[in-house]
Amino acid sequence: MHDCFTSRGFLPCTDPDAQLTLGKEFERLDRLGNALPSLLLEDDCRTFLAQQPIPNWPGDTISPESLPQARLYYLRLGFIASGYINQVHQPKCHTLPRNIAQPLVKIARLLGREPMLSYDGYALYNWKRFDTDKPIELGNIDTLQNFVHLYDEHWFILIHVEIEAIAARILKGIEQWSNAFNCSDSSREARLQSAMDDISLAIMAITKVLLRIPEKMSDQLYFSTFRPYIGHFDDVIYEDTDSVMSFRGETGAQSSIMPVLLAFLKIPHQQTRLLKHLQDMRNYMPAEHRLYIERTEQLPDPKPLTPPELFNEILEGIAQFREVHYHWAIKYIARRSNDQQGTGGTPYLKWLKFLIDETRHYKHNL
Repeated sequence: MHDCFTSRGFLPCTDPDAQLTLGKEFERLDRLGNALPSLLLEDDCRTFLAQQPIPNWPGDTISPESLPQARLYYLRLGFIASGYINQVHQPKCHTLPRNIAQPLVKIARLLGREPMLSYDGYALYNWKRFDTDKPIELGNIDTLQNFVHLYDEHWFILIHVEIEAIAARILKGIEQWSNAFNCSDSSREARLQSAMDDISLAIMAITKVLLRIPEKMSDQLYFSTFRPYIGHFDDVIYEDTDSVMSFRGETGAQSSIMPVLLAFLKIPHQQTRLLKHLQDMRNYMPAEHRLYIERTEQLPDPKPLTPPELFNEILEGIAQFREVHYHWAIKYIARRSNDQQGTGGTPYLKWLKFLIDETRHYKHNL
């Protein structure tokens, strides 16, 4: 298991770069990103964005040293592309101009991902710490890029960042469980249980953070002002790439936390459109996260090796996390729209309920 995953979860191994330092033309891209919330308020925003000179990523590779820059470059382009296509109070748009499309397609190919703003660009790479000696947590973090001039959007993104930071404890627990499983001494059973205890506590901790969403995020503002910008792309022409593309919008289902827990705990789900959708969400994750999930799937089943009460506690923790998510989906989306499609283009309420029920169904019968 990678040390970075057990210390930082699925967040980058080092804090994200906050500025592009590849040359003057890239500094212009930073300025364009910073101005985006104001530009999106203007009726001629699309015309303006289509005229901006956007530099291509230099070269045809990404070195480990340049990876933070590549992620920030992708983040800026992803926000600009989604802002262009999904601009609020403007007609539907199905063409991404070449000055945005070409560099976005190139950097996406080099990063091994779809050319679309996904959860990694919206949350995983989109934060900075005020004090780098203090934890990655609410109160010490802010966003690098936004669609709107509202702290509500900052809060929405930063909630996810703290959840991802806490999730490092889940990945550390999985590694400790794996190491204990491969150990044959007398401490094996105690170490297995200790690892599962840590995982359970971490799940409870991320649920507490998720419960904080209403503190600084209005349901009205979320639905009408910045949720539209993370919507999916339907038959969008990427100019000069000979491609018409459709992509899922940014969604928490593109986070790797729950997929890793499902892979580790072997929670079964019925072979439905939901399962196919969850599998498709992996295509929007960074390649190293997909590989981590696949490796976790190969670990032995922990259910027979965990005290039934503890195993059930973990499943209940996951179910409660999903119930909070379900509650917020009703509050922030369903009550304000007859459209029962999520930003990932799915019947989200129905599917969330399936996940909750199937998780609880996998408990031990005590």
